[in-house]
Amino acid sequence: MRHTRETCNVVWSGTWVENRLGVRLVGDDDLRGLLGLALRRNPKRAHLLVSNVLGKHVPQRPSTVYGHGYRLGLRVRELLGDEAAGRAVVLGYAETATGLGHSVADGVALAPYLHSTRRAVAGVAPAGGFEESHSHATSHLLLPENPDLLAGDGPLVLVDDEFSTGNTVLNTVRDLHERYPRERYVVVALVDMRSAADRGRLADFAREIGARVDLVTTARGVVELPEGVLELGQRIVEEHEAHETRETCEVRGGREARDTCETREADEIPEARETREAGPAEPVRVDLGWPTGVPDGGRHGFTPGHRAALDAALPGMAARVAAELRITGITGITGDTGDTGDTGAPRGTGDRPRVLVLGFEELMYTPLRLGLALEQAGYDVRTSTTTRSPVLALDDPGYAIRTRLVFPDHDRPGDGPGERYAYNVAGGGFDAVVAVVDSVADTPELHAPGGLLAQLGAHTPRVLLAVVPSYVPAPAPAEQHPVPQGRCPRQGEQPPGPQKQPPGPQQQQKAAPMPEPLRGPAFSSYAPEDVGWLLQDLSGVALEAPVEEREEAVQTGGAHYAESLPVEYQPSEQYQQLFRAALETSAARIAQAVGTVTETLLAEHPRSGEGAEPPLARPVLVSLARAGTPVGVLMRRWALHRHGLDLPHYAVSIVRGRGIDANALRWLAAHHDPADIVFVDGWTGKGAITRELAEALKEFPGFRPEIAVLADPGGCVRTYGTREDFLIPSACLNSTVSGLISRTVLRSDLVGPEDFHGGKFYRELAGSDVSAHFVDTVAARFDEVSGAVDTQVKELLTADRAPTWEGWAAVERISEEYGIRDVNLVKPGVGETTRVLLRRVPWKILARSGAGADLDHVRLLAEQRGVPVEEVDGLPYTCVGLIHPRFTRGATGADGTAAVAR
Repeated sequence: MRHTRETCNVVWSGTWVENRLGVRLVGDDDLRGLLGLALRRNPKRAHLLVSNVLGKHVPQRPSTVYGHGYRLGLRVRELLGDEAAGRAVVLGYAETATGLGHSVADGVALAPYLHSTRRAVAGVAPAGGFEESHSHATSHLLLPENPDLLAGDGPLVLVDDEFSTGNTVLNTVRDLHERYPRERYVVVALVDMRSAADRGRLADFAREIGARVDLVTTARGVVELPEGVLELGQRIVEEHEAHETRETCEVRGGREARDTCETREADEIPEARETREAGPAEPVRVDLGWPTGVPDGGRHGFTPGHRAALDAALPGMAARVAAELRITGITGITGDTGDTGDTGAPRGTGDRPRVLVLGFEELMYTPLRLGLALEQAGYDVRTSTTTRSPVLALDDPGYAIRTRLVFPDHDRPGDGPGERYAYNVAGGGFDAVVAVVDSVADTPELHAPGGLLAQLGAHTPRVLLAVVPSYVPAPAPAEQHPVPQGRCPRQGEQPPGPQKQPPGPQQQQKAAPMPEPLRGPAFSSYAPEDVGWLLQDLSGVALEAPVEEREEAVQTGGAHYAESLPVEYQPSEQYQQLFRAALETSAARIAQAVGTVTETLLAEHPRSGEGAEPPLARPVLVSLARAGTPVGVLMRRWALHRHGLDLPHYAVSIVRGRGIDANALRWLAAHHDPADIVFVDGWTGKGAITRELAEALKEFPGFRPEIAVLADPGGCVRTYGTREDFLIPSACLNSTVSGLISRTVLRSDLVGPEDFHGGKFYRELAGSDVSAHFVDTVAARFDEVSGAVDTQVKELLTADRAPTWEGWAAVERISEEYGIRDVNLVKPGVGETTRVLLRRVPWKILARSGAGADLDHVRLLAEQRGVPVEEVDGLPYTCVGLIHPRFTRGATGADGTAAVAR
């Protein structure tokens, strides 16, 4: 049987220190799950709090490491609100919290990130600095590429792994506040271990500088230290290092320690035993294909735009690593998705190869994200990082640092040569280690005998080396890429530096002519005149993944929802009967809403047409694929039926968190007047896509950031057919009511910089397709509802239709009331609730008391998936779907805890 730390280490990893030094952790219930204890080789502090979730000293699953930081970032954004979060800067501490700070910034999403560094960079002037008094290496530098990064007046979010005395934060704030005073600071840490006196110091300091200081942590406690603990700890360290007792698992110069409980037997990993007997494994260099212009980390600043570019490139980088692991012959790892099924994950549920992605000192975020992408692909991955910090290693299950690799520095640091360490790697049972360094650290010392790669090769059968280009800012003239004083670059802005501006629409059109829209029957089951799809056809690519795997990856930050597709839901006969009954019942109601939104649009759209009496409005309908596309088809048919207007209709992709397809907009601008473009969607929930569109169009002058929708229960738009929340049958199904087209896909290895976003045509589902039936059934009721449409439009044209955003406010209330703390997991309205049940991992459904047939299909789906439906009085929507807020496979409650087996 394979043994790992997860299965055999049932003793708290601080027990050894607690028993011998009398050091105790007292605090929240989950404190000991987050922290273990070890002994430092440090004259200032005897003990070391060793985080189990930081990915530094203890190899941990990337999803666990990233998830803790990302959730803290979500809490910061909730605390600040979007407006203040958009003006904030996130600052992480080197070396331990650089990856944590990055992850927090990802959760905040709207703010740029910077981390302190101990590496001076020629030509980059420091914007500040401070001291970390208890550290083994005390001096921190702040080296932002953009000198105005810290000069704004928005909140400064300071991120560290632990908040022990508060000295480091006080030193930072004191230095920066003198240079760049601001009104608000937020301190973020995994654990708050301050004493009562230290808590008072921070409050006093905040009053002294006249600023607000908030604290966001995962857990809180204190460290109880007995008298003489420093001297006793130093004596124990000296004794163990002098005598090299059997308890010591330290490994020097390639000598191997005796196996720990994590080491597998020879017959379980014969390759590992053969490699050890044959000598150190030779490293294999892997080219990640690092995206141009993206920094290797936050040393000089990392913007939301950088993060988006990295997100898009990560699947391709992970595939390159997987391919190299495959060719080195490790059984079960493959980079060829043809051998692995739709998800790209290794087949089978047996003992999979164990891979460590090992970062390098301050370079924590890149290897973390790379490991996360590999984990999402199905591999058994852990991540940790080399460090400067000297810690005693003892092979005891009650001690946090079980083994230690010692090797010389390999980045030629400015403070002189020294030893470096990798903890809990030897004896960890890893079949492969992927060492990730930046190019500054890719030196002969890295490859020398006794260097890091040789040390790793002595303890694992396979070593891969991935080198990330070290990002060094180049000076640029002040007038180049100006950034207004006091404001940080926003997503999509070029940071200061020598980068070239991206070509405009006309430049790109000349350089790379774009393809024409895809049309049925070659792509989609709609008639060719009904819609042109500004997508690329990915029908031959395996993109589907199980719903539970996708949910876990999305919530932990391991993948974006647009990088894969859910398995298409195939309705039961009972569900199909519900759809047909709902369509028959609501066809006239939908027809009236279609007529109302179309007539309102035509009445208010700018008119043209020489000789026309009166001049005709000829909007160009652009539906947001795919929920908006059936509505766009119906609006086009209404205009043709009622007015003889043959309106162009296209479908484009928009992705929450990544914006609208810019190439599709360029195509539209090249073929139509942007002022004529009208974006169309099916319905509004809380208005997230409405906001996404408005933000994306800021970079495309001439387009109007408005959406026309069939139903606007969220109060998010001006042009709508109704604001009632009712059943729209096209929301009941997926591709089979939307022209057999999938939800859109955006992945860097499939969608290049000149490509449209992708989509699939499910030709194999033609036997279940009801797309034409839905449209024809509604269009057959147009004449019947024309009088009611005229009356309703007259009323709307004189009414106050300004967006109220009531839906967003309601979602925030529901999120708070149910302890979800992420509005993206609250999906209001019948349409969005149906999507939750079809494509996500639902937690529960809230239904307005007394809701009738509009929810029959929701109740049936909930019953089929075992999801409770809770009746709620005064609900502003007919129903609301709640996605599982802490989903991991096996989670059951809002706190993510698993059910106890009985």
